Amino acid sequence: MKELSVKFDLSDSEFYTALRLVAGAFCSIGEKDVDCAEDFKVCVTESALILKNCGFKSVNAVFSAQDGVKAVLTGEGGNPADAENELSLALIGALVEKCGIEKCGGVINSVTLEL
Repeated sequence: MKELSVKFDLSDSEFYTALRLVAGAFCSIGEKDVDCAEDFKVCVTESALILKNCGFKSVNAVFSAQDGVKAVLTGEGGNPADAENELSLALIGALVEKCGIEKCGGVINSVTLEL
């Protein structure tokens, strides 16, 4: 199984670039075209921003390339609270084949993206 986990503090903006690179690498492994990879990278970044907006301190992102490309981003720590994320969720919904949102107490705590 081709899988990789990335965990970082959401306040460290330079790690968002690393997250995008990993997303692109998994699109390459999954033999997705350039346009699809760009859309996926946008969605991964938006998902991390959603978790930051919800008050999480860090994100744990697990990528896999088995039966397609998948990323599961989960918020950890911090002071989670409900937040306005409608625009980000609409963008993600328009760009990926499948998107799963998990909530705990009304707060988004996990985003699953699939191609």
